[in-house]
Amino acid sequence: MSDVSLMVNGKRVSGAAEDRTLLVHFLRENLGLTGTHVGCDTSQCGACVVHVDGKAVKSCSMLAVQASGSTVVTIEGLANGADLHPVQAAFKEHHGLQCGFCTPGMIMTATDMISRHPEGLDEATVRAELEGNICRCTGYHNIVKAILAASKTMKGSKGRAKQAA
Repeated sequence: MSDVSLMVNGKRVSGAAEDRTLLVHFLRENLGLTGTHVGCDTSQCGACVVHVDGKAVKSCSMLAVQASGSTVVTIEGLANGADLHPVQAAFKEHHGLQCGFCTPGMIMTATDMISRHPEGLDEATVRAELEGNICRCTGYHNIVKAILAASKTMKGSKGRAKQAA
């Protein structure tokens, strides 16, 4: 057993875990953060995407002990209280989900994608970057629409903030 200490969604957490415990299982079983889903355990589906030190990571491909000392953001940490994150709001507005199983991973991937492309996104880029996320329900059309809308909203809000300064 190893001690795992993380900053998760702004809170310092720690716990004991077997050395072979995957980050996704530590988040779900030790911390009760069940928004991060286990879809395949082989890094194929993207349902388990979280942010580790600001980067999107498939948490089924990382050991909890590897993440020790890191800052982790899960889907539960995106919203600001009752106010949805712009990507969550766009998924809701543009019906970017059906069954919802892949949605947390899609949203976490999308927020990372938008932060890496502050100049904005186009459909081809979004589709290419979603390659590691599987949705069995939607056909991706509304997911792509939601990500493009969120990117535009977030780009616009950054521009207004700069003008106000």
